[in-house]
Amino acid sequence: MGYQTTTAKMNAIFAALSKDYVIYAPKRFVGDGTFVHIDTIRYGQITDLAEIEFAEKSNYSFKEVLLPISETLFYFTENEMKEADAPKKGAIVFLRSCDLHGLKRMDTIYLENGAVDTYYKRLRDNTKFILMGCENSFENCFCVSMGTQTSDDYDAYLKVTGETVLVDSHWDALDAALAGATPASVIPDSVTANETVVTIPETVPQTLFDDPFWEDYGNRCIACGRCNFVCPTCTCFTMQDIFYTDNGKAGERRRVWASCHIDGYTDMAGGHAFRNDKGQRMRFKVLHKVNDYKRRFGTHMCIGCGRCDDVCPEYISFANCINKLNTLVNDTAKEEN
Repeated sequence: MGYQTTTAKMNAIFAALSKDYVIYAPKRFVGDGTFVHIDTIRYGQITDLAEIEFAEKSNYSFKEVLLPISETLFYFTENEMKEADAPKKGAIVFLRSCDLHGLKRMDTIYLENGAVDTYYKRLRDNTKFILMGCENSFENCFCVSMGTQTSDDYDAYLKVTGETVLVDSHWDALDAALAGATPASVIPDSVTANETVVTIPETVPQTLFDDPFWEDYGNRCIACGRCNFVCPTCTCFTMQDIFYTDNGKAGERRRVWASCHIDGYTDMAGGHAFRNDKGQRMRFKVLHKVNDYKRRFGTHMCIGCGRCDDVCPEYISFANCINKLNTLVNDTAKEEN
């Protein structure tokens, strides 16, 4: 249902909901960037709508709410093991349409990929998602090319203009809280075009997996992993066993974010590694995002948020890489014909 209300009323509603939920949204952290004069927009806990950064794209995605950067799975002693408790409160997350599509990619990996990840599921089942509209396209976004610029799979949509708030609610608890508010027709804002346009090849021939095209990225990539960590659909992790100093036979096992771009990710016992070359790592990531995942699950993994292009210190553009790959695929097809 659609409603028109005020920021004061919505803040009061969220204050009441905060008894059961922690509310997360993109917010500005002043001086938290690479240099002291650079701000960072990332997810944090909010208590007031004025804290939410609606006008700019967040540098980081929402995914750490459902997939913490470091998450304790269980504790152990030499005799027993105890699973870590779930958070006592649920979560409410403000996010944009592209990130809602990213949520679906995470659901596929953790809930529909042959087994259900119980740690992800217990967070996912107790999280509500509030859509933030996009009145204008941001730099490096190519959501229109990926078909992720709109979504109706949200618990609520919210738009703030001055002291006025428009709400489209798909959530019974919010409908109840907004009883008596002015009815309104509310349509989420979305863009129809991006400055960046990407064309994805239908299929990528096996012959291109070892093409010299990838060597350029081997020379430029510094294996920092930033592109993976800001991406809402990168879901890789590693495990760490932490042993306590006062008892070396007790500790905890943690799931920690990992990255296909960083050194050591593919290392195995005996010193073998699958992808030491950085160009091979780029190939693996790109083809996973726009080829392999779709062949298995029916949609592209990439959602076109452009954060990887925003954050790369070597100015490697994922969007440009896809377009170059598409040209290479077309040229290869012409040569074969």
